[in-house]
Amino acid sequence: MDYSKVFKMSFASVYPHYIAKAEKKGHSKEEVDTIICWLTGYSQASLQEQIDLKNDFKTFFEQAPQINPNVSKIKGVICGYR
Repeated sequence: MDYSKVFKMSFASVYPHYIAKAEKKGHSKEEVDTIICWLTGYSQASLQEQIDLKNDFKTFFEQAPQINPNVSKIKGVICGYR
């Protein structure tokens, strides 16, 4: 699968959609942030910095402090991407 289009998208442009979808399902922004920080190793402050910088997904993941070693255990899909 060609992920190039997704990696060029700004994380900041998609982030509000993550929040909206979570809230529709009865979850909070804080829960979304907890999951993103667990996955990437970002702190809340460094996550906000990435949002403010409007980095694309490629940069967002390249600059992640530490991708969680349990990432391979994630079985879900977001917008068709695992």
